[in-house]
Amino acid sequence: MKIVLFGANGNIGQRIGREALNRGFEVTAVVRDAKQWTEQHDNLRVVEGDIMNPASVASISLGHDAVVSTYGPSFGGEDALLEAARSLIEGVRRAGVLRLLVVGGAGSLEVSPGLQLMDTPDFPEEYRPLAIAHAEALRIYSESDLDWTYLSPAATIESGRRTGQFRIGTDKIVLDEADRSYISIQDFAAAMIDEVEDPYFTRARFTVAY
Repeated sequence: MKIVLFGANGNIGQRIGREALNRGFEVTAVVRDAKQWTEQHDNLRVVEGDIMNPASVASISLGHDAVVSTYGPSFGGEDALLEAARSLIEGVRRAGVLRLLVVGGAGSLEVSPGLQLMDTPDFPEEYRPLAIAHAEALRIYSESDLDWTYLSPAATIESGRRTGQFRIGTDKIVLDEADRSYISIQDFAAAMIDEVEDPYFTRARFTVAY
């Protein structure tokens, strides 16, 4: 398969790219500055592109089977997140690529019926604006005519081991026996590429955790 990977030089993007390459995918990694990229692979092509520009998204995505975005702005970048969502949808559509897979946020996952994680007392207030923006981006993707998939991480995601063993949920947060919600970046990447290889959550959101 041929995939485009936006945000390829981020922590999650790098892991998703490596997972895809390890499975024999052809990966087009989109970065802002190709000179800062050092990794090499026979099936890897590194290009400079602008996720905020639908024409750039379209020209890069042409001829690929799927587009994967791990774009995530820093604090204060809520408007940029929504702009990126709209640009991705338009650019992917122009390129004639049907499948768009997006790394989203965990804040809109439900901890109980009608109660989202971002609305709980322990949710950090400084993360709330970005969590709200991620929820709005999910709505934008859901209203598109693409075969979109939105993958929400567990409440905690950090570098760890690739086990290939995790549980899958949809709109409700996945907790372990100690009521923790955790996933390694490596297993999160595996879940994303699983979905690229064998689509199940088409036009839907899902989440993974231990």
